[in-house]
Amino acid sequence: MSDRWLSVEEIAAHLGVSKDTIYAWIAKKHMPAHRVGRLWKFQKVEIDAWIKAGGASGASEDSEGR
Repeated sequence: MSDRWLSVEEIAAHLGVSKDTIYAWIAKKHMPAHRVGRLWKFQKVEIDAWIKAGGASGASEDSEGR
């Protein structure tokens, strides 16, 4: 289980959204993210599970970058 930690840029590219959307999801939708110093890091399996559970959906969805 040596999955590497992904950056905001990498997770945004993985999901096809902007970095601003990622930051909004961390703040407003409790996206699973881990703070390492000043940086946010992500585990792909946690993000995929969060998406599948509907974490990014909802009436207040941030549609930046579309």
